[in-house]
Amino acid sequence: MFKQLTSCSWHLKLVCLSWLVLPVNSFATTDQLVLTFEDAVEKTLIQNPALHQFKLSSERLMAERDTHSLKPGFEIGAELENIAGSGNRQGIDNAELTIALSSVIELGHKRQARISLSDAGIHQSDYERQAQTLDVLGTMTQAFIAVLSTQVELDLTTESVSLSEALYNTAHKRAQRGAGSDAQLMRAKAQVSQAKIQQESLQAKLERQKVSLARFWGTTTIEFATVAGDLFAFSQPEPFEKLYKRVKQSPAMTFFSSDERLKDAQIALAKTRNYADVTWQVGVRRFEDTDDAALTFGFSMPLNTANRNNGQVKAAMLSRDILPYQRQEQLILLHEQLFNAYSQLQQFIQTHKQLQQNVIPDLEKALRITQDAYNRGRLPFQDRIIAQQELLSAKKQLIETASAALINQAIIEQLTAEPLDNSF
Repeated sequence: MFKQLTSCSWHLKLVCLSWLVLPVNSFATTDQLVLTFEDAVEKTLIQNPALHQFKLSSERLMAERDTHSLKPGFEIGAELENIAGSGNRQGIDNAELTIALSSVIELGHKRQARISLSDAGIHQSDYERQAQTLDVLGTMTQAFIAVLSTQVELDLTTESVSLSEALYNTAHKRAQRGAGSDAQLMRAKAQVSQAKIQQESLQAKLERQKVSLARFWGTTTIEFATVAGDLFAFSQPEPFEKLYKRVKQSPAMTFFSSDERLKDAQIALAKTRNYADVTWQVGVRRFEDTDDAALTFGFSMPLNTANRNNGQVKAAMLSRDILPYQRQEQLILLHEQLFNAYSQLQQFIQTHKQLQQNVIPDLEKALRITQDAYNRGRLPFQDRIIAQQELLSAKKQLIETASAALINQAIIEQLTAEPLDNSF
């Protein structure tokens, strides 16, 4: 049997807390040449470029909130009248200078509405960050599984080369005794070459997959030689209805609740514009011809603002009314994705059990019998090759089903934002 690697949990155990900010120096490995799944998760959370964007976005939203919380500012202005005219108004002898202070009185609680809109935007951004983190970790998990799967398949090619070389040695001995033909010897030699070609091809594939994995923490330098984990460690899922209930409470769905809060805040802000703001002004006017001074006061406000604002209010309300349909559409899509992953996980687990418990042991026994019979000259060369190929094919299928099972398990954990069990 091919070698199984050190056991490692495939559960996204950091998924539910993935939006927490990790300290930059919290990542540490005992062996930099061996990458564990936990290492990959931490590296991704700390260094992934897509996730770093949310920190800057959050700071931008907080800065906008500070701006929106400001009260209307004051303005100071000066006005000089009755200058450079004709007759008695020539020159500046009869000029009137007015210096005034002005501002705006906001009506309809506009400032509070702006703050509420900013808070809703910050709240929504947080859910976006959670959902994006789950997506990134889910995709990274699949890339990690691909690397581990290829590593295990490389172990299988080592076994394939060993079996092929054993066949060649046996065929060579038989040919020397005159019990086998040169054609059989050449076919056995070709089997060795083909096994080595496959080994080299998988090694190149592994290097490409390492690059794909490393991109999740924003680097083009491969700093690990292998990944650690047990490809054959996966969990039997809970009943589908329980998983679907978790999906309804996942960040992918709660995002719509935060979006509804944002839309309500936009409606509230739009409605405040029905109330016209009052612009006031207080100043002092000096009369040059009499050298006297007097206070001035004024105010202004636009008319018919409610009717002019009805369109914006209606547009904001319609934008919110779309959300229940979008939520229902998303829920149906997630239900389909969850069911497909759930069904395939169960299917691959059952296939894996059959291969591991029945098919592979029978084929291993068949290969031993065939090897012995071929060495004794009681079975033809072709039967020996077929027995070897059937066993290697079944073991490759075992790897593929295990990889597929883990990928579907990762999809379920991504959709539910929870691990399938608590064993790590």
